[in-house]
Amino acid sequence: MSMAKRTDTGSPAPHVADSHEMIRVHGARENNLKDVSIEIPKRRLTVFTGVSGSGKSSLVFDTIAAESQRLINETYSAFVQGFMPTTARPEVDVLDGLTTAISVDQQRMGGDPRSTVGTATDANAMLRILFSRLGKPHIGPPSAYSFNTASVRASGAITVERGAKKAVKATYERTGGMCTRCEGRGSVTDIDLAQLYDDGKSLNEGAFTIPGYTGGGWNSRLYIESGFFDPDKPIRKFTKKELHDLLHREPTRMKIAGINMTYEGLIPRVQKSMLSKDREAMQPHIREFVDRAVTFTTCPDCDGTRLSEGARSSKIKRVSIADACAMEIRDLAEWVRGLKEPSVAPLLTALQQTLDSFVEIGLGYLALDRPAGTLSGGEAQRVKMIRHLGSSLTDVTYVFDEPTSGLHPHDIQRMNDLLRRLRDKGNTVLVVEHKPEVIAIADHIVDLGPGAGAAGGTVCFEGTVEGLRAGGTVTGRHFDDRAALKESVRKPTGALRIRGATANNLRDVDVDIPLGVLAVVTGVAGSGKSSLMHGSIPADGGVVSVDQAPIRGSRRSNPATYTGLLDPIRKAFAKANGVKPALFSANSEGACPTCNGAGVVYTDLAMMAGVASPCEDCEGKRFQASVLDHHLGGRDISEVLAMSVTEAEAFFGDGEAHTPAAHRILRRLADVGLGYLTIGQPLTTLSGGERQRLKLATHMAEKGGVYVLDEPTAGLHLADVEQLLGLLDGLVDAGKSVIVIEHHQAVMAHADWIIDLGPGAGHDGGTVVFEGTPADLVAARSTLTGEHLAAYVGA
Repeated sequence: MSMAKRTDTGSPAPHVADSHEMIRVHGARENNLKDVSIEIPKRRLTVFTGVSGSGKSSLVFDTIAAESQRLINETYSAFVQGFMPTTARPEVDVLDGLTTAISVDQQRMGGDPRSTVGTATDANAMLRILFSRLGKPHIGPPSAYSFNTASVRASGAITVERGAKKAVKATYERTGGMCTRCEGRGSVTDIDLAQLYDDGKSLNEGAFTIPGYTGGGWNSRLYIESGFFDPDKPIRKFTKKELHDLLHREPTRMKIAGINMTYEGLIPRVQKSMLSKDREAMQPHIREFVDRAVTFTTCPDCDGTRLSEGARSSKIKRVSIADACAMEIRDLAEWVRGLKEPSVAPLLTALQQTLDSFVEIGLGYLALDRPAGTLSGGEAQRVKMIRHLGSSLTDVTYVFDEPTSGLHPHDIQRMNDLLRRLRDKGNTVLVVEHKPEVIAIADHIVDLGPGAGAAGGTVCFEGTVEGLRAGGTVTGRHFDDRAALKESVRKPTGALRIRGATANNLRDVDVDIPLGVLAVVTGVAGSGKSSLMHGSIPADGGVVSVDQAPIRGSRRSNPATYTGLLDPIRKAFAKANGVKPALFSANSEGACPTCNGAGVVYTDLAMMAGVASPCEDCEGKRFQASVLDHHLGGRDISEVLAMSVTEAEAFFGDGEAHTPAAHRILRRLADVGLGYLTIGQPLTTLSGGERQRLKLATHMAEKGGVYVLDEPTAGLHLADVEQLLGLLDGLVDAGKSVIVIEHHQAVMAHADWIIDLGPGAGHDGGTVVFEGTPADLVAARSTLTGEHLAAYVGA
């Protein structure tokens, strides 16, 4: 049978497989989204904009990326799914055309002291194999170069059950590279005994000054009634043995006050109960105690390299693995390029690619031994990107959360090139972003709004950059905003002197930071800004530092509990109704017994995704019915927690519910631009920018004269930056000194004084390249920052 000849010369009919060119979202209702329906083009760069709190993250991360992840997890067997986090299906009617999504967010990397840039990427693992193959003298397998692996030796008999049982003698040995003294942490802790007790007092007089050990509770009774020492004798008169028993005695089972208990020395006990916990998760008074009582010093045995002597002695071309990890990555890349060894050629190629990716993404100034917990949010995000750069996957959806956070205008260009490159490989790139430089390169823009919180959650605009400029949305109107330099600047009232600062890459920096004005510290990423501000400013009582560390909070925490606002509200309710305050806490006596005050009931479906449904008894209000009979100013406690900050500020401001303590906290929340937040909204639903401003509002109450803010514009829309500048001006006009680490040109233009660090990053930075007014910086154009600021203000 002969094939029919084609006569039409037109293009063939499109293949049905090519019709899926869009990711279609219909009826998305996560968080504050109001039935959003959009179509996102595939294999294009789409930027999501909108004021902070308008629902960008809810749409991109909580709906599109979350559903893609859930569908992938469902392809695994039930057994494997048991080990994965179960996520409920997002609230959305239809999600069509999804592809595999890879989210690169700004969550800080683990704060474990043994996690470093090298262990977080694959660079360390590859280096260890390299040294175990080529290092002289040869000391063992790759584990012998790992500071996370301890050396182990064991011997004993094992019984093999085959036919007649017989015992076999076996010895086992593993060589690790961990320094035995600091256990791979690089620093050893000393405890300042003067912070644990007052040695002039006896135990009965309340010598202990540790939180939880005062006031005759079990903790102090354990020591008073142990019988090891006289509880009426001042501690400074203890004998050597008594002091050893008090501080260091190993756990001992014994009867104390007629109860079987384990007695243990004070230091190991405090270490277990307080020092082994994550600093961020501690209650404030315990964190304050730990900061006072514990001092960190570099481990004298390994010199901070974390490695045992054996691991440090093995070298390739006179370089040990400790030296390699301490080098800046761009120098290490050059060193690796010089190694020519055919037996490990594939390994060298892979290592080379990883190190080159660091340099390309602008992180060449980091070293592999830098603890992962010390990276800024933007740096952590870029480290996570590294494993995707060399990937040959295509048709993947990459989701980025403000990839330019923490980047100098000079570095944004690089990030733009990267995003374009990922797209040109045939991937869909979705970016949540506020910076006009990134919005400008988008193929497609989705603008959410018009406001924040309940006033947001709708799509205001979809289309191109030109369309956005012409459109009347908030983003469109502010797109070409340029802050002008101030006509006049304030005069400083004093100076904070920093002399000989050498933290990280700082080169003996001497600088005077003016007080009583708005001072901005700037410079390219890695130039030493954070090292100067956090590492060199004395953290005494007068300095309030608001950094970018995330707020830890469970789904029970909300702005009211975090800021301490709930206390005065509970007291006001209790006083008005003549009952006790604990009734008005959903975590205490007033909680609905069915859902334990969570407002939702979680149904665990074993290997399927669990379901969270609103509690039927309290209808999601979290309190038992009897509590809701008590009113204040005509509202019950659940209605108050459902108010926005703005409503609550008016409610507690005057009238029957007048509560000055609550009103003050609400006024601060409104000042930092969080007027739209519901005071009972779970912290887990807040975006990164919102959490940072919540933190700022809390710190504003502290009695400090100097505020140090680390990139307060992170996560802020162009329109919100104006409000932030107003807030900073208000602080300065009230007599405070404000020092801001910032890259945002609008903040630089608004400053009274600028300190520019550079000229480059890492060992090319660490010096002050300019100090003066913004106008002088623009006129001189002598630094990278000066050039970009001049272009920005149109000078």
